Amino acid sequence: MKNRVTGLGGFFFKTEDPDKIKQWYKERLGLDTDRYGCTFWWKDKEGKDCSTQWSPMKNDTTYFEPSKSSFMMNFRVENLVELLEVLKAEGVTIVGEIEEYSYGKFGWILDPDGNKLELWEPIDEAFK
Repeated sequence: MKNRVTGLGGFFFKTEDPDKIKQWYKERLGLDTDRYGCTFWWKDKEGKDCSTQWSPMKNDTTYFEPSKSSFMMNFRVENLVELLEVLKAEGVTIVGEIEEYSYGKFGWILDPDGNKLELWEPIDEAFK
């Protein structure tokens, strides 16, 4: 499998007060925040529109489980189903089942440190 990760899809982290943090980043660093955080738009090497999501989440979120980490990275991938099959064959821990939404497919794995990583086969056009 040639291309596994094609870019950073998002960075998610725990915080006591997500709204306060979003406001701070908006006022101090100029992030265009909304209820999810901030979406950064960019173009891939073929010139296609792509996005990366920055999202603070409540400390009590269970979304990062089974990881005990206070953050989770999301990586953009080209073929999620095939990639998860390859990773499983390589001994990588797969977490849960693939989920599909109008904006793409998602799967999860654990790295050697136990950090949960989200793999996203995006449909960026869904955000426009």
